[in-house]
Amino acid sequence: MRILFLGYWGLRDGLTTSTVFPHLRLLQERADVEAIRLVTIERGAEAQAELKLELGFDGSKISFEPLRSKPSRNVILNKIEDFIRFPRELVQQAREFRPDFILARGAPAGALAYLVWQKNRLPFYVESFEPHADYMLESGVWRRYDPRYLFERHWEQQQKQLALGLMPVAENYRQQLIAEGVPAQRIATVPCSVDARQFAYSDTVRQRMRERIGWAETDVVGVYVGKFGSIYYDKEAFQVFRTAADFFGPGFRLIILTPDPLHEVQAKLAAAGLADGQVFLTKAAHQEVPDYLSAADFAFATIKPAPCRLFCSAIKIGEYWASGLPVLLPEGIGDDSDIIKQEGGGAIFNLDRPISVSEALANVAQQIAHPSYRQRVRHLAERHRSIELSRQAYVHFFGVPALQ
Repeated sequence: MRILFLGYWGLRDGLTTSTVFPHLRLLQERADVEAIRLVTIERGAEAQAELKLELGFDGSKISFEPLRSKPSRNVILNKIEDFIRFPRELVQQAREFRPDFILARGAPAGALAYLVWQKNRLPFYVESFEPHADYMLESGVWRRYDPRYLFERHWEQQQKQLALGLMPVAENYRQQLIAEGVPAQRIATVPCSVDARQFAYSDTVRQRMRERIGWAETDVVGVYVGKFGSIYYDKEAFQVFRTAADFFGPGFRLIILTPDPLHEVQAKLAAAGLADGQVFLTKAAHQEVPDYLSAADFAFATIKPAPCRLFCSAIKIGEYWASGLPVLLPEGIGDDSDIIKQEGGGAIFNLDRPISVSEALANVAQQIAHPSYRQRVRHLAERHRSIELSRQAYVHFFGVPALQ
């Protein structure tokens, strides 16, 4: 097989590192895969940068060719230009590389794969398939008559009809797709997987990191990884942090790892009444995240609830679980809220009932008081976020590979 693997983020984006590279490794290991072409979409400064593919594993079958977005002051015009030009460039890449199919990561990448199919009938699969248009609408990022919403929603419908296979990230969405008429054999649920070994808890690292930051072993440390706003709570997240500080008292500490402008986050922390000494705030490369998770006791995943959020799978939840961290999570998030309710590994809150935040924190406090809680929580990542689920999906769609 020759596979054109189409991502929707830049080569240096954390989502590419955490969600694309592990799948490239699985495909690289298959004896029936002859070659893989990784295509990323580069925006902003990265669109002009010289990029070198560094996978961290044997990538002898993998080549790299980015799509580069042209700068524009108008984001809508920029996206229109991308979705006109990129399919043409992908068609040209297909002529040169001669793939058997496109494997697109995410519904926006799947939209580009569909537009290529229109031109040359190149088959395609879509993994990490989610209702992206509805995500953006329900998060308030797009409006109902925004051209981006209208086109993306139409393209998602085309993907449901024409993709050889869809890999939604939540069982909830697999059931929804079946209810919409997509044949069950064309669907395999593949939650966003994590490398449990990479995120394994280390007591030695915990001690080193706390000493480096200047925090005591007895401090109760929460951690948040990611952005604020869009599909995540913004001001509300900082109120949740404030409630945690009030609940745990003077010994509460908070680690925030975010790509957002740090001065903006600092202003929000100050507005919520969180003192500088309570918070360690920084940007961190993806490979640095496991060390910070080892330093923490529990984690926040303040994803904004919405009807379509039942169909998501946040990579950060799998990473938290792999480190053994219970997760404070809103109700109605993917399969994960139900997993937490049924199996532990955190606690659920609902901001429509403010007291539920304190109740969830009390639940988390009980969990982290147990001496072996990290091992218990880690089992959730091994059961529900294993890369083995991706391997099984590839076997389902591509067949059992011959032995090397």
